[in-house]
Amino acid sequence: MVDDSARRVPCAGGVVVHHGRLLVVRRGREPGLGLWSVPGGRVEPGESVEQACAREVREETGLEVAVGSLVGRVERVAPGGGVYVIDDLACTVVGPSALTPGDDADDARWVTRGELARLRTVDLLLETLAGWGVLDSLD
Repeated sequence: MVDDSARRVPCAGGVVVHHGRLLVVRRGREPGLGLWSVPGGRVEPGESVEQACAREVREETGLEVAVGSLVGRVERVAPGGGVYVIDDLACTVVGPSALTPGDDADDARWVTRGELARLRTVDLLLETLAGWGVLDSLD
């Protein structure tokens, strides 16, 4: 469990499933440099979690998405003693699905359940997505 007295940093992640595949990005910066995760990042001042989610998905993958309901929340230790509070939201692609990695991501791809299992992912990604039922919707 994460210490509640630590500085809490609101973040948003996009859980995008399209044609039986999950959108993942390879982190181009710390935390998680070189590891695969769902696209996401910090909520900027004045932004809602939904706005942050759509912006992060667009910046990291080039995709336009409609943001839906909360899939789940995770808390991760942040550098300097803080805590990232990450709301992961279901997203639907609303435009072309071609990927253009950018911003904090140095690669992006659509993966099946089996492909995801073979990637080096951030801690607890597979377990968390499985617990939320996301992996059940993948080929």
